[in-house]
Order: sequence, then C-alpha cells, then structure tokens
Amino acid sequence: MQDYKKEFIEFLVKNNALQFGEFTLKSGRVSPYFINTGVFETGMAIDRLGYFFASLIKDEFNEEFDVVFGPAYKGISLAVTTTISLNKDYDMDKYYSFNRKEIKDHGDKKILVGHVLEDNDRLIMIDDVVTDGGTKFETVELINKLAQVKYVGLVVAVNRREKTKDGLDAFLNIEEKLKFPVKAIVTINEIRDYLIEREIDGTVYLNKEKAKEIDKYLEEYGV
Repeated sequence: MQDYKKEFIEFLVKNNALQFGEFTLKSGRVSPYFINTGVFETGMAIDRLGYFFASLIKDEFNEEFDVVFGPAYKGISLAVTTTISLNKDYDMDKYYSFNRKEIKDHGDKKILVGHVLEDNDRLIMIDDVVTDGGTKFETVELINKLAQVKYVGLVVAVNRREKTKDGLDAFLNIEEKLKFPVKAIVTINEIRDYLIEREIDGTVYLNKEKAKEIDKYLEEYGV
C-alpha cells in the first residue's frame, strides 16, 4: 500500500471522519462504520484532504487530464483544494470547475464556476463517495449539454465495496455505463487490514471484534 494511502487512513480516524459503531445509512442498512468527509472544516484539514486526492490522481492518471470537476455541493471544495495541491505538491497546474445548483438570474448567469468547459477538455470528476451512482449520471448528463469533453475518470475518497439495492457493484456499474474508470483513495478492505489492532498515537481504533463486524457486513452487502 502506498504511503499516502496509509497516511489518509490515519488522517480519517484522527479527525473522526471514520468512526466505528452502529450507523444507519441512507440506504437503510445498518453499517459498523461510517465515513464523513464533511468534518474537514479547517484550512489545514481541507488542504490535507486535497493532497490525498491529488496523490491519487497523480498515481492513477499522471498528467493526462485538463480539468478537475466537482459536482455541487460537496465536490466544490474538493475540486478547488485538489487543484491547489496538484500545483503545489506535484507541479501540475490544472483547471478546476464546478456547477451551480441553480442558474443565477443576474451577473454572468452561467451554471459553471471556474473553468468554462470546452470541447475535448480531458475531465476528471471528483466527489466524496459513490452510493448507487445516480448523481454521477446526472452530472455527466449536465456536462454533456455544455461541451463534448473527454472523461478521464472519477475519483472518490473511499470505496465501500458494496452492492447497490439492485445488487450491482456501484463502481463497476458506473464504469460500464459511462465508460470511464472509478478510483478511490482507499477501499474499506485496505482500511480494515491497515487499522486492525494498530496503535496510532496511543489509540487502537479498530480491534478484532469490530473488524469481524465489518467482515460480516461485507459478507452480506459487499461485492
């Protein structure tokens, strides 16, 4: 496992963005863990989060793209902080772009903020998670009305490795329907294997009992 992945896992638990317990998800499933990147609310935290996304992009796609696009709302800060990190940490100066939920009735009246997408732009989409992929299909539909871009891939923070309610692998479903790869900084399997019984700054965040709960959950809902 690359160092930035290990650092990201520790970053999640130290900032309480990854918790273990009993959580009812939007899907109705009761999960033994919960991930919330919305807790990164300081300049230092969001800067570090951008570094991890930038590291994934550098690792998977190198410089073969032009724009990082973040769907409103959670994707907005991710697109901005990731392009800052790409420039600062990897000397890759790329565009960022994100959409408004509603078109303004004054000013520029544009639906996009940042780079205005153009035909043949090579685009990476960025978001926090993938559930059933529905919002990603909606985002692609929106983008296609604005320009004929070339989709390089979608990057997210964590791959929960779960089936959708229809029994599909959410990542593979997007890849097959939209014809571009989906990558995550880490998977739940990598998180489990790295954290189990590991002491981080004096704390063991994942003991064997909690790890077994994750295994049981993935046996039922995993792919």
